[in-house]
Amino acid sequence: MTQIAPALSAATPIKVLLVDDDPDLLRLLSIRLKASGFDIKCADSGEAAIAALDWQRPDIVVTDLRMQGMDGLALFDAVRQRHLSLPVIVLTAHGSIPEAIEATQRGIAGYLTKPYDASQLIAQIQRAVGTSGGAVGNLQNAQWRSEILTRSTFMEDFLQQAQLVAASEVSVFISGPSGAGKELLAKAIHKASPRAGNPFVAINCGAIPEQLLESELFGHVKGAFTGAHRDHDGLFQAARSGTLFLDEIGDMPPPLQVKLLRVLEEREVRPVGSTRSVPVDVRIISATHRDLNTARAEGRFRDDLYYRLNVVSLVIPALAERREDVPLLAQHFLLRLSARYKRPTTTFSPEAMELLISAPWPGNVRQLLNVVEQTVALTTTPVIPASLVQRALQGDGDAIEPFEDARRRFERDYLVRLLRLTDGNVAQAARLAKRNRTEFYRLLSRHNLEPGVFKDAGSS
Repeated sequence: MTQIAPALSAATPIKVLLVDDDPDLLRLLSIRLKASGFDIKCADSGEAAIAALDWQRPDIVVTDLRMQGMDGLALFDAVRQRHLSLPVIVLTAHGSIPEAIEATQRGIAGYLTKPYDASQLIAQIQRAVGTSGGAVGNLQNAQWRSEILTRSTFMEDFLQQAQLVAASEVSVFISGPSGAGKELLAKAIHKASPRAGNPFVAINCGAIPEQLLESELFGHVKGAFTGAHRDHDGLFQAARSGTLFLDEIGDMPPPLQVKLLRVLEEREVRPVGSTRSVPVDVRIISATHRDLNTARAEGRFRDDLYYRLNVVSLVIPALAERREDVPLLAQHFLLRLSARYKRPTTTFSPEAMELLISAPWPGNVRQLLNVVEQTVALTTTPVIPASLVQRALQGDGDAIEPFEDARRRFERDYLVRLLRLTDGNVAQAARLAKRNRTEFYRLLSRHNLEPGVFKDAGSS
């Protein structure tokens, strides 16, 4: 028998549900894993395992593939319906390449063929539940990150960092590609923090016009400007004793950056039109998909504000860096969208899932959701074929983009047309746009447009 070193401390055992209809093998495997420090519960059939899950939640299920009645893959499907993020490892004496491929494509966390090396099984269990050196990864079942589905060890390590950061009061800066889930992470950090019982308030700094953003953040008093018919508390006050998430902070206009810096330093806001400041107690989490180092070098983002916001930096992984999450997320979206569209519960064919796993995903989780939604809306069969996934992946570039992205793109194209028409004459372009010159310069700065580049553009 292979010598097995203790896998974890007795204080924090991994809870394993073992499933096998062979009592001798079940007892032998139970003895081996108990000797390594695991907390073991046994079930002699798939049906018994499902019943056990109704009253206790293990950290992982380890099941034989071939059993009387419900087999290992059927048990996996039933587990997934009840506990989407609960990992399942399959053991079989009848292993084959097609079965291994099918199991992996369906999202099973591990697959071992008997006779197997016990140390390999222990390593797979630890990896699947996000453990290292025997300490149980309590992240898998933690309520604070319940909306973040993952079986990626890379993502679990990242979430462990986020949980450590959440316990402090420092400002957190989240960077990463669009669609990777920055707001979801910010909300999870808030839930894991001492401020969890207080409000979490989010604002997209790039989606609100500059003249309204100051009022939204800091509030205003009655009569401060046309349309200010009553006093209005800003989001800093709305997030009192909680967390304020400033998304797309890289799009904040420079004048507001100065005012935000003053608020962060003085811990008080002055509503628009008011002569008195109001104390505020909020934690700031900010995020952007832009390269703020470039923006700082070009003078579009203040160094002092950057260092005030970026006390701790978290770079959220792209979906392509954690492909093992694709089957898990795809199935989660599939179940949710099937219910929304009032369709019978469907599944992806193995070929369709293979396409999803191997896709480049430049749009990350948001793009995956879009692709799954297209397939659910168009499928006419219980099993979604590869052809439908291929069609959705090819046509995803034509999908409806978010409103703020479309608005920014239109705004930039409009400014470029004006500058070309006026050969870079800002005064003339501002008159055509019916904007004053100062505001027009701000628009140009926001989109990194240099009027001088357009000199003589009309003749060329």
